[in-house]
Amino acid sequence: MKIGIIGAGGVGSATAFALIMRGVARKIVLIDSDDARAQSQAEDIAHAAPFAFANKIKAGTYPDLAGADVVIITAGANQKPGQTRNDLLAVNVKIFENIIPQVVKYAPQSILLIAANPVDVMTEVALKLSGLPQTKVFGSGTVLDTARFRTLLGYHLGVSPKSIHANVLGEHGDSEVLIWSNAVAGTIQIERLAQDMQKTLDEDTKAQIDKNVRNAAYQIIAGKGSTTFGIAGALTRICQAIGSNEYAILNVSSHHKEIEGVKDICISMPCIIGKRGIHNKLSPSFANEEHNLLQKSAETIAKFTQIALENLH
Repeated sequence: MKIGIIGAGGVGSATAFALIMRGVARKIVLIDSDDARAQSQAEDIAHAAPFAFANKIKAGTYPDLAGADVVIITAGANQKPGQTRNDLLAVNVKIFENIIPQVVKYAPQSILLIAANPVDVMTEVALKLSGLPQTKVFGSGTVLDTARFRTLLGYHLGVSPKSIHANVLGEHGDSEVLIWSNAVAGTIQIERLAQDMQKTLDEDTKAQIDKNVRNAAYQIIAGKGSTTFGIAGALTRICQAIGSNEYAILNVSSHHKEIEGVKDICISMPCIIGKRGIHNKLSPSFANEEHNLLQKSAETIAKFTQIALENLH
């Protein structure tokens, strides 16, 4: 599989490294407005390739995207301490107005995978700018948030996070919704498992886990300036599902004509991912309060999406 990555900063370079070391991509083209940075990142990662797989990575320009199966867009303003993801909106809309038409020109058959924040809004922007089918333009969404939720639950319960099935839906942002009502490990409901493992999982414990998942990015940014490895892992997992035609269920951000009464937004819900991109969208059942929170999350996305689309030229 050939993958293009637009943006050779922390997220783009970490993603390229993960794709190479996991053997997900056969070829990677790394593009950045700073040619020297893209070249240096590509060379550094190429030197690690012999320790993993015989894959190739190079710095390039937009024409080098020809034949790419997936193009990942990580380019955009970085979230700084104290900023929300939505604070990045105006700058990143302008950046996308330059990037997306060039990607579509040289790689019209590719799947566009959006990672720039605010990812739900920027996915809708990319969809409008590209003119590509909705099945081929989607964002990393809450794949990372879901991994954070499963990790914290697994650590608390003494179970591998890989055995935890618990999801974060809605906005990749402050209004995201942790779905407790259908969280399971194996076939055992989480509250029952906690009892069996003699672990406390009361409302206070849930609230603390929720807080840690919701604020994870802020805590990481405050400590080291940016999040890189988690999102790189999420993007690599999505690309793996595409390249292997897995039909994997992942909580990517995709366009919905209507969800919880809110129309025409990109929002994270479970989707079946394979070589054609989104093969199907799923509608899980959960508690009434979770529906209410998801509606509020959708309304938040809709507000910022309207602002973004009004600023498109």
